[in-house]
Amino acid sequence: MAGQDGHRARGDLVRAHRAARRLVLASLFEAEFGQRTATAVLERHLAETEGDPETAAYARALVAAVGAHRGAIDVRIERAAPQYPVLTLARMDRVLLRAAIGEVLHSPATPARVAIAEWVELARTYGGDPARRLVNGVLGRIAREGAREVGSGPGESSGLSDVHVDPRRE
Repeated sequence: MAGQDGHRARGDLVRAHRAARRLVLASLFEAEFGQRTATAVLERHLAETEGDPETAAYARALVAAVGAHRGAIDVRIERAAPQYPVLTLARMDRVLLRAAIGEVLHSPATPARVAIAEWVELARTYGGDPARRLVNGVLGRIAREGAREVGSGPGESSGLSDVHVDPRRE
């Protein structure tokens, strides 16, 4: 039954990462209002929920990646969508893009196509169809450019040769 345990563990990891993304989104969004850092907000959320350790670890890693690489992430957004300057984006759209790009660029443990699909779905849920199209378009462009060119270590591959970009964005 090792196969079943492996399948169950994989499902648990997927659920943990999905929950982590929602926590990251909430933490980064609240931090946009300037009262607390995203890390402080995340820690408060984690203390309130007493969640899964894998969820907490992944959420911390994503928040840290976005914080550490925010300038480079914003440059990538502006390069991919010059018609949408980062500072003029709605807060939710800005946070969705930063978090999504942070994961795609700085989380080699998650295949980029998986991160893209998850963030496009979160954009649809929290920002509606316009946000879904924006996130899908920006991530698609970054994927085509080679997402891991910024911040990747030697020998890391982008894993993006089979990225699915939502055709409904057009």
